[in-house]
Amino acid sequence: MAHGLQIRDEESGYNKNLFCIPKHYEEDLERVFIPHGLILDRTERLARDIMQDMGSHHIVALCVLKGGYKFFADLLDHIKALNQNGDKSVPITVDFVRIKSYCNDSPTEKISIVGEELSTLNGKNVLVVEDVIETGRTIKALLSKLKDNKPKMVKVVSLLVKRTHQSSGYRPDYIGFEIPDKFVVGYALDYNEYFRDLNHICILKEKAKEKYRI
Repeated sequence: MAHGLQIRDEESGYNKNLFCIPKHYEEDLERVFIPHGLILDRTERLARDIMQDMGSHHIVALCVLKGGYKFFADLLDHIKALNQNGDKSVPITVDFVRIKSYCNDSPTEKISIVGEELSTLNGKNVLVVEDVIETGRTIKALLSKLKDNKPKMVKVVSLLVKRTHQSSGYRPDYIGFEIPDKFVVGYALDYNEYFRDLNHICILKEKAKEKYRI
């Protein structure tokens, strides 16, 4: 079973004043939860694990937008470096799919999947790149759509997996960090489209949820 770097429930993160935070967000954030450098270090190791498992056949990296784009770009940079400097290399192509399942801070019941023509994935090794898995319902909906297109192999990597009582028990093949059920933003994770331009993953203040509510 996949294991991520465990962040305990009692972990409160780091004093935000010790990090560079965009001025326009300083008042909205409680603490820095996962610093940018730690995200990059963990991503480098995930890239190595993925290449060991999938690196014998053309990989299609499927980015789940929008939250996954930053993790996707950094993960692919590390995979490219392994491709250039390793004993073996494989072609990697990219595709994008957009899943909408959030409004404010609760997953909406409706899940819509908008994306490329998924039939091109037939017979390919597909790596689905997600930002965060909570209940697991969204990713399971996507995986069942992918299976209809008969890929050779499907693996899922998620930067974050939340420990939540709402979880369906689904676990991806590769996990960056396992975190408590806190609402986090930054590193392309948003709250109603805000905070994607923040490098660190941070804990949002309750009053900021009101400020940016739609």
